[in-house]
Amino acid sequence: MTAVSAFAPEGVPEVRAGDDLAALLLPLVELTDGDIVVVTSKVVSKAEGRVVDGTRDELLPGETVRVVARRGPTTIVRNRQGLTMAAAGIDESNVERGHSVLLPDDPDRSARELRAAIAARAGRNVGVVVTDTAGRAWREGQTDIAIGAAGLVVLEDYAGRLDAHGNELAVTAPAVADELAGLAELAAGKLAARPFVVVRGRADLVLRAGDDGPGATSLIRAEGGDLFGYGAREAVIRAVTGRSADLLPFGSPAPAEELATAVKVATGLVATVVAPDEVTCGSERLDGVRAVAFAHGWLVEAGENTRDLRLRPSTT
Repeated sequence: MTAVSAFAPEGVPEVRAGDDLAALLLPLVELTDGDIVVVTSKVVSKAEGRVVDGTRDELLPGETVRVVARRGPTTIVRNRQGLTMAAAGIDESNVERGHSVLLPDDPDRSARELRAAIAARAGRNVGVVVTDTAGRAWREGQTDIAIGAAGLVVLEDYAGRLDAHGNELAVTAPAVADELAGLAELAAGKLAARPFVVVRGRADLVLRAGDDGPGATSLIRAEGGDLFGYGAREAVIRAVTGRSADLLPFGSPAPAEELATAVKVATGLVATVVAPDEVTCGSERLDGVRAVAFAHGWLVEAGENTRDLRLRPSTT
């Protein structure tokens, strides 16, 4: 039976710019090889000087690559670190009024540096996870996730293995770095000023010394790889406006047959699949066809005065 434990040491002082995180942690806990050190992104950011003047609303544009959705005061964006989060992960808590904490510029690098410092000073080979709090689609509440990692298997791949009944697993891939982040949050709590957690009992996930692994960045789906690249309202607006910069999050072009069916359902026009890369239909509902095609990764090539429209997959 595998026993996994999580311990959050007391006694960490307020972290400020320039502080040495390894020096703060090592006097508080006796590490062993195979331990996993989990640290909140907030203290990493504070140590790296990422506390800046300004409110969340003032700083949000500079940390945003793309707006995913807006609902009232909430803005979900894809930020400069590639994460999709509310307000780009900018935090206004536990800092002086009028200041905000930005996420670490490169959380995987932050994890690598802490791992290297622990190895150099304590002689221990550990994994490191940098965490932040995030919401989940379709579920209330928040949980901690891994936004940075070093020396750690972040994703276990069970594809191709057989379960106890002989069934082959197709897409089972536990995001163990996120699971470790959630476990650590349970041990640390939100308001107890315990930013470090040591998880013990999963040494099998810790990579050999000198191998930092792919990092938590490898858990981020590439643009267009997510089924929900926009919020529901935003998807409609972007499909109707049809700007080329908005196309990628819709994903790779849908099969011609799927597009033809969608055109029929949305506009009532009969669409004909001429070839895998060509669909034709009438031009009576041009605006509707353009929007449907755009949302499926296709573009209308013919002009407005052409009787029949020709649709081609986007090359973006």
